[in-house]
Amino acid sequence: MIEKVTVPEGQIGIYKIAKIEIPDNPIERYRYALSGRNYVPGTYTFLHRGNTLVMSDTPDEMSDHYPAVRNAKGHCLVVGLGIGMVLNAVLRKPEVEKVTVVELSSEVLELVAGHYNELYPGKIEFIQADILEWKPPKDVYYNMAWFDIWDDLCIDNLEQMAKLHRRFGKKAEWKGSWGKSYLQAQKRRERQGLW
Repeated sequence: MIEKVTVPEGQIGIYKIAKIEIPDNPIERYRYALSGRNYVPGTYTFLHRGNTLVMSDTPDEMSDHYPAVRNAKGHCLVVGLGIGMVLNAVLRKPEVEKVTVVELSSEVLELVAGHYNELYPGKIEFIQADILEWKPPKDVYYNMAWFDIWDDLCIDNLEQMAKLHRRFGKKAEWKGSWGKSYLQAQKRRERQGLW
């Protein structure tokens, strides 16, 4: 369902898209295993904002977004464009009619949006806005809403996730946020003194 992206390399301002090869290296494989991440050699696409990794199409990152793709149908809302990995996977589903993408960064939109408009003409609406302030049109209902606006997984993100899920409670049939269930479990472990 989710696959590596074909968005081209480029840079605008501090945002850069690059294809990076992860070699088959036993030391790196061991280091990744210790961190609990999956080390799969290959060439992947990375989006950086300065020195901060924003998104990649590595297998670990792909698996984080399966819930959005599984629940995609009809009119979908994707918040946070990144390299378009979720957007591409959602649009490949025949039951998806349209996708509205809300992205904060005009630079990311400039780097990525044109590529997907060429692949899926007439099926995507791109909006440059802060989702925490943007209000969807009153007459629009989304069958799926996916929120991915955070650079890393942090328990502090749960507050914004809850706010977004409440705001779109009556505007979307299904709502999900990147890493939400993982962060909720981590918070429970912390409360129990297990983390």
